[in-house]
Formats: sequence, structure tokens, C-alpha cells
Amino acid sequence: MRFDEDVVVVGSGFGGSVAALRLVEKGYRVRVVEAGRRFEDQDFAKTSWNVRRYLWAPALGCFGVQRIHRLPHVMILAGAGVGGGSLNYANTLYQPGEAFFRDRQWADMADWEVELAPHYATAKRMLGVVEHYPHDGPVERIMAGAADDLGVADSFRRAPVGVWFGKPGERVADPFFGGEGPERTGCTLCGNCMVGCRVGAKNTLMKNYLALAERRGARIEPLRTVTEVRELRRGGFSVTTRRSGAWFRRDRRTITAEQVILAAGTWGTQQLLHRMKHSGALPRISEAVGRLTRTNSEALDGAVATRVPESLALARGVAITTSFHVDERTHVENVRYGPGSNLMGALASVMVPGDRPLAGRLAAVVSRIVRAPLRQARIGSLRRWSERGIIALVMQTADNSLTLSLRRRGGRLTMTSAQGHGETNPSHLPQAHRAARAIAARIESEGGVAAEARGSWPEVFGIPLTAHFLGGAVISATPADGVVDAYHRVWGHPGLHVVDGAAVPANPGVNPSLTITALAERALAHWPRAGEADKRPEQHPGR
Repeated sequence: MRFDEDVVVVGSGFGGSVAALRLVEKGYRVRVVEAGRRFEDQDFAKTSWNVRRYLWAPALGCFGVQRIHRLPHVMILAGAGVGGGSLNYANTLYQPGEAFFRDRQWADMADWEVELAPHYATAKRMLGVVEHYPHDGPVERIMAGAADDLGVADSFRRAPVGVWFGKPGERVADPFFGGEGPERTGCTLCGNCMVGCRVGAKNTLMKNYLALAERRGARIEPLRTVTEVRELRRGGFSVTTRRSGAWFRRDRRTITAEQVILAAGTWGTQQLLHRMKHSGALPRISEAVGRLTRTNSEALDGAVATRVPESLALARGVAITTSFHVDERTHVENVRYGPGSNLMGALASVMVPGDRPLAGRLAAVVSRIVRAPLRQARIGSLRRWSERGIIALVMQTADNSLTLSLRRRGGRLTMTSAQGHGETNPSHLPQAHRAARAIAARIESEGGVAAEARGSWPEVFGIPLTAHFLGGAVISATPADGVVDAYHRVWGHPGLHVVDGAAVPANPGVNPSLTITALAERALAHWPRAGEADKRPEQHPGR
């Protein structure tokens, strides 16, 4: 049977980019379909105020790197573009602790810590991990001081980051792949990693996996949104796409492939799985789809000063540089945007006690503003927001989850959420509030300026923020317990695979990009070379 491609990869983030490179190396014809646009370094927004180049809202003509999705129980920050989340992530590449590998969802299937060890090593090499952020500054001292004040100084560490530091601003031949990759420029510590690195220092997937995959023959189609993946009677799949953001002239196209890899990010992959099961295009997808959707048990709080502390260059450095543990399962990182990138400050609010009902939380906000209107106006202003504060990204290994499903609303099918297995997915984290207050106190003592712990408006309304949306199509021993097997093959649909954050079965409690990459490396390592026999065990008949 003749197909247009051997493999179509839907999405170009950490999972999809690994798939593209490793499969083209094994002799497959590979096409990568990406909803977002392609960026060269100079194409990224200079600051987050350039909304058309920063935010992703294609129907409104915004083709940037920052996606924002909302569910009843969480607001999600994700990436867009060729390179997926690597374009706007904080280049932070932690390996999770033992709790992640021992989670009951998959612990009995393998010794995952041992199984994944060589693939973590490969992922670190490919992503150019610097194990300890090499620069020191006010933020790093503030974080170390906050850890000390909280009695957890022993847990403080410098973050592992994927950045070419080199000589600031100096362009050199590829320093990672023997000259085969693109030229690179030394990091200038501008702080705008999450808006898009215009310098060329950030190790995005376009600097490693995707660059090498294209050089070996993989095809990448940007600005194509996949609307359907359908199993064909003769075997293989059809993949239908349209032009991203088009109101008219959608330019629908259909291609066929023997195998399809879904790597559209947790939101995109879950959307496709839910819709294709509902429509009958992929009717045998497990009933477990949507279960064990994780938010990394996350909160985004922080601390902001009333004015720019001139002695503290809070916006100078890469996006994330340090971390500490408030307790054994709660991990705190500092986050920054560069000067001028103040748009995300609009999400910040007065920090309120999360255990109160909504009316009580709103009353606390009003009370705080009424008691000190001038102070709150200064702190809440977006003017030089990125230079006045430190975001606290807080993550946990807690075993909590959501269950996602489709519902009909206004004549359209949309995704919705409900509390799932394990503990209740938190709407706020008391540990995050403690950390934010400790950071605010250190800003005051280090900078000689008034500062205040801050929460977020979604949190005021009982909706946490997460930058690490995971799960919903998780690895499992049986189709009753998840959507894919140990090799990331979708139960019931041979030839269909999920190789992205949707397959991650537990909260890692750290930034998940390195883990998604390592899982993808392992999955693709087990693929046969094109034309050779598949040595992976067959899925149990009937599953």
C-alpha cells in the first residue's frame, strides 16, 4: 500500500521533534505538521506588548508563541510555533525525583528511573543542558535568603538550563553538534527567554532536534492545524489539516500515512483524541482518555515592589535561575521577564487566603485596595512590572488530577474538566504563599524598597494557573487504565502513538520538558529501522 508519508507527526514540541529526528535517521519518510508559525530569531517579539507576535490567537491575527487556555479548574499557559513549548519555555531542564518514578500509575510496569537514565543523558546532551546556572546576581541572593528564612537553605540550588552562554553577543559556529547545527550567539542575560530569544542563545528545538531532522530530510509544514485523524480500512491513517486561523479559504488538505504520532501538546493531543473518539474516526480509543490529567499541582505567585529597586537588577538573567523546596514535595523557582515585557503582569492580583469562599476572597481584595489605595496602585501598575518583582513558580509531586471530557456548549463541542483521581487539584497552595512572602521580605531587605507578596486573578476566582499541563493519555499496563502502552502506542489503534506531555502519568514536581524529551527518546529508540521487523511486543489481542 502506498502512503503519502511513512509517518506524520502532529506537533513539533519536545515529543514531536524527537520523533522527527529519530525516525528520519531510521529511514522513514517523515512530515511534521505544526499549527503555529515558523520563527527565525529576529521574528520574535521584542517585548510581550507586541501582542501579534507574542500571543497565540490565530483567528484574531495573533500568531505568537504564548497560548492561553481555560478550563473550569485551571488556566493553562502553553507554547505555539515550530519548536512548540521550547520557544517560550524558561529553558529549565530538571530531572524529577524518585516520587515521580514510583507513582502507582506506572511503577509496576518497569524500573522507570533505571529505564530512562540513558535517555535522560541523551536528552541533556541534545538540549545542551548546563547543570548549574553560572551567573550570580540580586535575584539569586534573594532566593537563597528566602530559602534560609524558611529553614530550607540546604535545598537551594542553581537551575539546570539549556542556554549557550559563550561570550555575550558573540556569534560562533555550532558548538553542540560538531558544526552540523546552526550558528549560535552567546547569551546577553536580557531576561526575555519566555517571549522568544531574539539573541539566538536559547537552545530551542529549532537549534537541535528540528534543525538536524530537516537536514536529514524531514519536512515541516507550519501554520497547518490538524482537524481530523482517521483510521483507514486498508490500514494506516488519513490526516486532514486546514490553514491555521483562517476564517475563509481554509485550504483543507488530506494526506495519508502508515503511522501517526500525536505530539500536539497535552491540550492539542487531548482535543484530537476526544474529538476523534466522539466522531468515530478513532472509535477504539480507551475510555480512560482524559483521566489523570495533571497540572503539576502548580501555582504562579510572586512578589512585587512599589518601585524599581535600582540596586537590584531583577530582570537581568535567564528566565529561571534558582530553586528550593519548601517541603519534600513542593518546589519553588524564581521566574523573570526582561525589561519591557510587562503584559503577563495583568494576571497578578492581591494575594488572598485561598481557603475562603469566593465572596470572602473578593472582599479581601477590596479591603486591601481600600486600606492602601496608593500602595496598591503602585504595586498593581504594569509600568516596569518585570523590573520590580520576582514570579514564584511553585510545583508539587502531589498525586492529584483532573478528568477532561467533551461537552456541548452553544452548539459546539468543547473540553471541560472535573476533579479526578487522588487528592483534590488545588486552587491555591499555602506553600506558595509562604514562599512569596519570604521573597517579598528579602526584596525589601536587599533593595530598601517596600514589596508585597502577590497572587493571581484566576486564583482569586478559585482557578489555579499552570505552565505544565500534562497527562490525559497516559502510559498504562492495560487500556482500562490509560491510553497508551509502555511504548506509547495507542491501545486499540496500531500505528497511532502519543509522544508528548499527554502521556506523562504523574506530576513530576519540576519543569517537565526534559522528562518529555527522555520519554520520547526511549519510545523512539524501540522503533525498528524502516523495512525491518518490529521487535516490540504486540499489544494483547483485543486491546
